[in-house]
Amino acid sequence: MPDRVYLHPIDPELIPGARNAIDVCLRLKPQERITIITDTATREIAAALQREVERVGSDYRLFVLEHHARRPLAHMPEIILDDLALSQVSIFAAQTQPGELTARTQMTSVVNNHKIRHGHMVNINREIMLEGMRADFLKVDELSQRLVERARQVKRITCKTPHGTEFEAELSPKLKWLKTSGLIRKDKWGNLPGGEIFTAPQNTNGIFVVDGVVGDYLCERFGDLKDNPLTIEVENNRIVDLRSENKDLRDEFRAYTSTDENSNRVGEFAIGTNTACTHIIGHILQDEKIPGVHIAFGHPYAEHTGANWFSKTHIDCVGRDFDIWFNGDQVMKGGKFLV
Repeated sequence: MPDRVYLHPIDPELIPGARNAIDVCLRLKPQERITIITDTATREIAAALQREVERVGSDYRLFVLEHHARRPLAHMPEIILDDLALSQVSIFAAQTQPGELTARTQMTSVVNNHKIRHGHMVNINREIMLEGMRADFLKVDELSQRLVERARQVKRITCKTPHGTEFEAELSPKLKWLKTSGLIRKDKWGNLPGGEIFTAPQNTNGIFVVDGVVGDYLCERFGDLKDNPLTIEVENNRIVDLRSENKDLRDEFRAYTSTDENSNRVGEFAIGTNTACTHIIGHILQDEKIPGVHIAFGHPYAEHTGANWFSKTHIDCVGRDFDIWFNGDQVMKGGKFLV
């Protein structure tokens, strides 16, 4: 019998989101095997997921990271990687710590190599389980499909906000658009809650005002940036200037995007499509799915987009209240889709 993470009654408010993850997003079948990876801080949510797996009747193994290695993780423990390779489905529901991206990359490499349907619930919390994870992911998928089909025909996307963003992405047919709508398939793992389309842009230029959130471990530290935004100036896909009244935010973001030669390079241009996400909550996992644009500096998910470069880092940047144009045709106004 696998280890259990629940000894007391599970919060019933977590069950709808957990059931959505298992039944709708991952489509777990009784004859399949699933690996669940969690940590002590996320036990309550993992318990709800575990109970839903037991309801389905699938074989599973659950790992609490702190039981197998010291945090922050230098590497993903071999026992977890070996178990992953035996499963058709997996979930990572845990909190991030500085310096752990390499460990998560080792995990997703196994996921990619073995074509595992993987739900990536980094920094998942109760609020997200009650909001973004309760989305109608079939409708989110329909919207995402309509949008990605149009995006694949576009050479240029322009976006603006009333807060100062004026940003343009040039796109290449050699670089693929991906849809991660929450319906997870074996050819591309996805974040949960899902709801975005993204590509690695050929080039980007302009001003991007991050008045939503920044990603990775900086998100927990700085939260909602509405009152102290970070303004990023980009030329030819590289950061050329950073400005913020919050000097700690500016300096830590600069340090993060100076980690390697491509950490300051735009590796992702994305549009959020989860219409159940209506406001910034200060958590990147959900906030990047809000209808609008987000970009990321660093790793371009080359194994999926076809980009020919790499970075050890990846940090998302989310803004608010977007207008978006595809080749001059407006597809969003004030954060609302027109398609």
